[in-house]
Order: sequence, then C-alpha cells, then structure tokens
Amino acid sequence: MVRKTQRLLLLVVSCSITGVILGGTAAWAESNLCLEDSKVTSDCLIQDPIQKTIQGMSTGLLAGAGAACGAAWQLRHED
Repeated sequence: MVRKTQRLLLLVVSCSITGVILGGTAAWAESNLCLEDSKVTSDCLIQDPIQKTIQGMSTGLLAGAGAACGAAWQLRHED
C-alpha cells in the first residue's frame, strides 16, 4: 500500500513539475510574441510578463496534477 502511494505521489509531482515548466514557457513565449507583433495592442503593453508567466505556471501546475490524478484514477479502475 505504501509503495502505491509513493508511486502516485511521484506521478503527481512529476506531472506537476512538467506542467509548471511547460505553462511558464508558453506564457513567456506568448508575452514575447505579443510585444514583437506588427500591431501592439494596449492589453499587450499593460500586462506584466512576469505575472503572465506566473499565471501560466500555476495553470500548468493544476493541469499537470489533474492529468496525473486522472491517469491514476483510470489505471485504478482498469485493474
């Protein structure tokens, strides 16, 4: 039982870390593309790139944890 719990925790942590990295990278790239666009909007100038990156990282964290829990739930019900 302890081993299954450790494996689940490892799955959730690894998926969450991956989500944080991907979410932060995507948000940072989107901020840079917004500023390099031929027509820069006022929304693009107002937003803080660091805050946008943190929002992307938190979204990635939740998405990664949710995906890991969903995968674990599906595997549990297949057994």
